Amino acid sequence: MLPSDLLTTHFRLDEPHKKALKRLGIATVEQLLLHLPQRYEDVSDIQAVGSLVKGQDAIIFGQIGGLNTRKSWKSKVPISEGWVEDGTARMKIMWFNQPYIAKMLTDGMYVKLVGKVAGDEGKLYLTNPEIEKLDSLPIDRHDSIFNNTANLDETIYPVYRETKGVTSKWFFHTVQKCFGAGILDKLEDPIPEEILKRYNLPVLQTALQWIHTPKKAEHAQSARKRFAFEEVFYIQTAKARERAQISVTSSYVVVTDKKHIEAFTSRFPFPLTNAQKKSIDDILTDFSGKHPMSRLLEGDVGSGKTAVAATTAYAVATSRPPEGAAAKLQYGNLQVAYMAPTEILAKQHFESFIGYFKHLPIQIGLITGSGCFKFPSKSNPEKPTPISKAQLLKWVKNGEIPILIGTHALIYKSVEFKHLAHVIIDEQHRFGTNQRRALAKKDERMPHLLSMTATPIPRTLALTVYGDLDISLLDEMPKGRKPIITKIFTPSLMNEVYDHVRGELASGRQAYVICPRIEEPDPSKENALQLKSVKQEAERLKKLVFKDARIDILHSKMTPKEKDTVMLKFLSHEIDILVATSVVEVGVNVPNATNIIIEGAERFGLAQLHQLRGRVVRGTHQAYCFAVTTKDSTGKSGKTLERLKALTEAKNGFELAEYDLTLRGSGELYGMKQWGLTDLGMEAIKNIKMVEAARKEAQALIASDSTLKNYPVIAKKIDLLSKNLHME
Repeated sequence: MLPSDLLTTHFRLDEPHKKALKRLGIATVEQLLLHLPQRYEDVSDIQAVGSLVKGQDAIIFGQIGGLNTRKSWKSKVPISEGWVEDGTARMKIMWFNQPYIAKMLTDGMYVKLVGKVAGDEGKLYLTNPEIEKLDSLPIDRHDSIFNNTANLDETIYPVYRETKGVTSKWFFHTVQKCFGAGILDKLEDPIPEEILKRYNLPVLQTALQWIHTPKKAEHAQSARKRFAFEEVFYIQTAKARERAQISVTSSYVVVTDKKHIEAFTSRFPFPLTNAQKKSIDDILTDFSGKHPMSRLLEGDVGSGKTAVAATTAYAVATSRPPEGAAAKLQYGNLQVAYMAPTEILAKQHFESFIGYFKHLPIQIGLITGSGCFKFPSKSNPEKPTPISKAQLLKWVKNGEIPILIGTHALIYKSVEFKHLAHVIIDEQHRFGTNQRRALAKKDERMPHLLSMTATPIPRTLALTVYGDLDISLLDEMPKGRKPIITKIFTPSLMNEVYDHVRGELASGRQAYVICPRIEEPDPSKENALQLKSVKQEAERLKKLVFKDARIDILHSKMTPKEKDTVMLKFLSHEIDILVATSVVEVGVNVPNATNIIIEGAERFGLAQLHQLRGRVVRGTHQAYCFAVTTKDSTGKSGKTLERLKALTEAKNGFELAEYDLTLRGSGELYGMKQWGLTDLGMEAIKNIKMVEAARKEAQALIASDSTLKNYPVIAKKIDLLSKNLHME
């Protein structure tokens, strides 16, 4: 058996099994070994149904049946009931005031139940137990992992991520068979020995044994630490290699004096914040170097990122090409490309840039799927004019248009620049070296890159996934902007919220209502009866709450054209209330929308809630956010309330992101799945020391061997990782 062998070479797998493993990305022996346990259970905690007594807190693994719903005889309280058995006995289970529970479950299902035993001897039952569905029962006591041991520390067993067709049990036993075949002796540890020793991490062979077959909880923890470090180390090495590749590439040198820039920004309708000034200075300093800038501009919604982008675009668009080229150039100067994720946003950025540049003889182009425009128009210098795509492309190619704004159409082969020196992109595009080279086209110089995001990112995550970028923060809001008022409500107090919104609508304002679901789901699903949906909530609000308001909906299943149509109607105030999913979290600015109601707020991360409320802080009017939660302040849901209160107290999105990471855990952190990190890698992100150590080692490795010629296994791992991670 070799690590690269297909599992089908050594194990008999039927078609459903093969499909299940394919869904999990597992085909080879090595991929199986690296399918690490999600967590561990302790078999000593499991109690036999036949041994339970009244008043005992019980943890039961078993099979359920006899499910039904009824009402109590006297009080008419709805009761879901059934039974659970585990081979030792059968016991009744009951849930009071939770009629949907029986609809969520099916007879014969395997479950884990946690609850208190009630009733009389001979008629015991479990009341309101917490329930977890299982694909199979856990590893039995007689399995080899528990044999011949009297040590309670040795009763933990691994629980793996499952999918339909393959169980956690199967993973455990198959991994053990691989160990028995001597696979560990044939594995090469990619992490240099000196790095492992420096951080007291186990070698690969030991780590695999400890993580799949832990004799002690400490062994599992040590192994998880090693694999977490390894994942972050690979990402950091990939980013360090990308940075090294860019650092030897030439770019356009852009040198501007301070007075030149101040003359441009002095015309803004607001004074620049100190954070904006520093960011502009950092970018202009990068421009003056011989190598391409790679910088991330991170700032809350409304912190002034577009103003910074416009200032840097001005610096480039008023600079001449390098020596020799200027004499041959018939038109203009260096060029700027600004890419937006949607057509509506591209048009909004175009209009914003017109506001910044209208007093200057600088032409600005807009290219989208539905048409092209140029500013200024010859007939009306205050307005843009529609032009043909062919004409726009001609003027971009010969340099007559120095600033081009658009969607992904910017990277089409038909778009050619004369001297593209600066690329500005927003958070929905991850641009790597290949895309930058594609934009640069045939020019041997690589453009400077400014990537902008309004998503609050914890420092440890930024150090990891943006390891190839320098970071500038806009951590203060422009003067005069009123801070949003955020309040938390329960459904019983919604009339107060509705009265407020009615008053706002009467004053000519608009509102968003955010729901966790698009439509009512299958009632057999968990939480089905508790979460509001866009379609049904829009109907309810129109019928019962805002009878005279113009209400429409927006959600992710609509086509881009349908979404654009709705947003344009909302922008032009043809819609008073927009009921939507979180699809609006990053989107069009509607300054007249000053209220947002977020239903099921406990279902969103803090950073996402912050993004959502950012939709209503674009105007000059006071903005309000109403976070509606079905949770109260008692028991486990007290944590929910504590988390939501942070939304009313945190100074900015950065503070919220760090709080979210600490309180909810990295696996639930908003937006993290987009980076392709495993749960283990995301757990590592919480550990700043580990992230900084991995970053330090990665930078040292690339400094000594930029092509990883002496580390082919690491190079292979990184190439594979780059396909999975959203690096480009």
